[in-house]
Order: sequence, then structure tokens, then C-alpha cells
Amino acid sequence: MTNPHKVTFLPDNKSVNVRPGTTLLDASRRAGVTIRTRCGGVAGCLMCKVQVAEDQAEFLQPPTVAESRKLGSSMLAEGVRLSCQARTRNSVTVSVPEDPLKAAIRKRLAEQQQEDDWLN
Repeated sequence: MTNPHKVTFLPDNKSVNVRPGTTLLDASRRAGVTIRTRCGGVAGCLMCKVQVAEDQAEFLQPPTVAESRKLGSSMLAEGVRLSCQARTRNSVTVSVPEDPLKAAIRKRLAEQQQEDDWLN
């Protein structure tokens, strides 16, 4: 049996051990990390983009044809991958972008806090 790969998801700092060749999307689900997707994992929606740690691009299997077409060479060169397509080749750390709705709510709450501080 081959050794498991540890996948760490930032900013939650949650990790999970998975079998080699597991997609990052499947690993995220096992780790309890939400990565949004609309296409069901067929590289159709671009919602499941993640950022691979700078020095760890080679820790994933090469991009699939579908992933390469969707992301293009510049995004791939920047370490962006589709979690539904990217499969582990070694232990890896990836950053998951904040959900846009959560980001908007967090921003509004911070603005309200500043307004409350100013009024008090």
C-alpha cells in the first residue's frame, strides 16, 4: 500500500490524509472544507479554483486537458488549479478563496462595527 498524502487547506488550516491521486475537491470534503462548485466536478464552472502553495505545484499531477483549457497557461503558471481536476502526487498545501457572499457579509459587519465605534 502506498503512503497517504496530507492535504492542508488554508486559511482554515485543516488537513486530511488521502490516497494518492485523490482530487483536491474530494480531499476538501473529507476535511470539512467547503469549496463551491456548480458543475459537479467536470471542469465546467471554474468555481472550485484554489491556489497551490508557491513551491508545491509539482506535488499535484499535471493539469487535465479540460483544466488546461479552462484556466489557460497564465493561471496555471500562477499556481491556480481546479480542485475538481487537480489530483495529489504528494502532500500539498492549497489556499481556498473566501466565498464571495461571506466576504461581503464580513465587510459589512466590519463597516457596521466602525460606525458603532464612531457613534460611541
